[in-house]
Amino acid sequence: MTQSASHHDSLLPAIGLRLLSVLLFAGMNASIKLAQQGGAALGEILFFRQFGAAVLVTAVIAAGPGLGTIRTQRLGAHVTRATVGVISMAFTFAALIALPLAEATTIAFTAPIFATVMGALVLGEPTGWKRWAAVAAGFAGVLIVVQPGGHAIPLTGGLYGLTAAFLTAIVFILLRQIGRTERAQTTVWWFSVLSLLPLGIVFALEVHALPARTWTRLAMVGLFGGGAQLAMTSSLRRGAVSLVVPFDYTSLLWASLLGWWLFGTVPRETTFLGAPIIILSGLYIVWREHVRRRERTAAAITPD
Repeated sequence: MTQSASHHDSLLPAIGLRLLSVLLFAGMNASIKLAQQGGAALGEILFFRQFGAAVLVTAVIAAGPGLGTIRTQRLGAHVTRATVGVISMAFTFAALIALPLAEATTIAFTAPIFATVMGALVLGEPTGWKRWAAVAAGFAGVLIVVQPGGHAIPLTGGLYGLTAAFLTAIVFILLRQIGRTERAQTTVWWFSVLSLLPLGIVFALEVHALPARTWTRLAMVGLFGGGAQLAMTSSLRRGAVSLVVPFDYTSLLWASLLGWWLFGTVPRETTFLGAPIIILSGLYIVWREHVRRRERTAAAITPD
């Protein structure tokens, strides 16, 4: 087998796993809205999301590299990541509940844009005018979708979504730092398990009688979310970020289809106008990051 054929064969599983994670996350998002409509409280939904992930990730690690691989010398970093991650997830779920699926998904696409801003301001990463222009274009797309003052979508829901995207960007930065010493599955395990401690308390305070169908939907939130997390992590082990991340934008297709099928909603005209701008902005930022890392690598291996 030639080197190019081998490389091609390794890319297909990475892309397939990323597409699978997108589909599973879309199913999770729809299950969140269905569970809320069935009477579940936000705290109950959050608990089931993390409980399902903890069970699946623990099973996969136990069957694979072994539970010994979850040992860490950076418990404080994992606690910080779990704290920010849970708050981010709470705002993400609140946005999903308050907004149609397509609009909530579109606003979530701003996370790479916020990550660029945070990387420049907090980490001092070099950011040229082209990437700043992409950031500006992305936020212009958000204004088109949200239409502040125009009531295109509930403003509160839009603010929930933007807050979630901002916090997700902080998680991106934390994961970059943790990823220097920790395996991806180890990080996912600690996030899932540590977050169960506060969410378990919230669940105990909020739990109440629910129809059997709603409990089933809560279980689906956990199973879909845990499976999506594993598929996403596996895709990154097999392919570069610049290869697999662009496929995340196919989630808008699933959100639109599920929103129409399950909830009778279709994307608004402003979403059709603003979403392509946000997506193109995010794709450009991912591409520029790929180019910058390639240039850094070339400079490191080139002799003086």
